[in-house]
Amino acid sequence: MHLSEALKKKYTSEQLSAREAQRLAQYIAWGPVIFQVSRLMVKFGILELLRDSDDGLTRQEVAQKTHLSDYAVKCLLEASLSIGTVLVNPDTDRYTISKTGWFILNDPATRANIDFNHDVNYEGWFHLEESLKEGRPEGLRHFGPWPTIYEGLSSLPPQVQKSWFGFDHFYSDSSFPEALRIVFDEHKVRTLYDVGGNTGKWALQCVGYKDDAEVTVLDLPQQIELMKANVKGKKGAERVKGYGIDLLDEGQSFPLMADGPDAIWMSQFLDCFSMEQIVSILRRAAAAMTSSTRIYIMETLWDRQRFEPATLCLTLTSLYFTALANGNSKMYNTEDMEQCVREAGLEIEQIHDHLGEGHSILVVRKAGSE
Repeated sequence: MHLSEALKKKYTSEQLSAREAQRLAQYIAWGPVIFQVSRLMVKFGILELLRDSDDGLTRQEVAQKTHLSDYAVKCLLEASLSIGTVLVNPDTDRYTISKTGWFILNDPATRANIDFNHDVNYEGWFHLEESLKEGRPEGLRHFGPWPTIYEGLSSLPPQVQKSWFGFDHFYSDSSFPEALRIVFDEHKVRTLYDVGGNTGKWALQCVGYKDDAEVTVLDLPQQIELMKANVKGKKGAERVKGYGIDLLDEGQSFPLMADGPDAIWMSQFLDCFSMEQIVSILRRAAAAMTSSTRIYIMETLWDRQRFEPATLCLTLTSLYFTALANGNSKMYNTEDMEQCVREAGLEIEQIHDHLGEGHSILVVRKAGSE
């Protein structure tokens, strides 16, 4: 198994004392309420008040400023002491924010994860056991009858959509500047298929970065309509086209170009499918390629992360796919992707690591191409 240096240190030997391990076990047992308390400490503005206070605040001052009852504030502050997001001075009874509390309040990744897990995933996690056994996203049922979340994305409640796209875009957007340089400066791409292009955000980045770039977004027909509405009137929109396709239908092919597209872009896309489905998609992509076409697979591969907390987020995100997204995909590692690429008759030419929030780009070509 490939592991980055940070992961080797963390995952190959015991890190905790017996007492620390016991506390972590209790932390896991009470995980759902720890999450909700911490989320409400942000929502009610308590962590922000503590951060902005010079000498901390008493419980009574917090209640006065938040208009919450003394009971509610007492419960939240005492729980947060145990959780580790606040500290208290026993001589003055004044509370201050801890380092962990500061990250919960200020770290964009943590905030995106909290919103995603509360608005999109929280109720669905209850059905994780069924989802693992059945291979279906049983946790999706409370949102609608769709077989996967992607068919229903345009119909989800507004706040759920906001948190879903906020999570998706946060992790991809930070990698866009480096990705644009790799695709357009290093490889001189002009025509590009954006597979699973969602709202067209990457497509707009492409046509804005290079004046003669032409992008065709491949996605579900209903998503193409959302994409067209989103890009309409924006710079370069006339060079963004849509192609409706159900990529789970093996009978549906990629569009063919006389000279093939220069590039086929798949960003945070293949993790939405099982390995068998990935092979099918890559085979159909290969049928639209020439020897000079390259596939750019941008993924947050969990085994290539520079810092271990990122891997924690990714391996747990896998269970979102299990319980809510589709029931059979996950956040993959390098070994998984290499296997899929080989089975599709392709080969990895180059890997770019540590882009933005932990992304890697696998540059893939037809086997034997130069």
